[in-house]
Amino acid sequence: MKMRFALMFTFVVLTLGLASPAYAQEAAGAAIGVEVVRWSIITAGFALAIAATFGALSQAKGLSAAVEGIARNPAAANDIRGNLILGLVLIESLVIYVLLISLILFFIKPFGS
Repeated sequence: MKMRFALMFTFVVLTLGLASPAYAQEAAGAAIGVEVVRWSIITAGFALAIAATFGALSQAKGLSAAVEGIARNPAAANDIRGNLILGLVLIESLVIYVLLISLILFFIKPFGS
């Protein structure tokens, strides 16, 4: 029940957050570039926060499962450890890709001019 409430709350917040710019006042001609840069920075920040949060949660779940597997079968510790490290590297690489895209949005002016 708590998970369903959390998902519904997240969905409502995201829906309201994405719908609010639709009702915003039209920007002046010179301020359009500033608004694009501002929103790209905000988007990059949120993307990085979401990626880091879910990356950390998935790494914790993977580590927990690996420790439990080693506790149940100590003879398979080397195989489990190798798969754990590979999984953690792949999860962390996804977060690093989001960091790279965020840095590009921070330091390169998007959409020309």
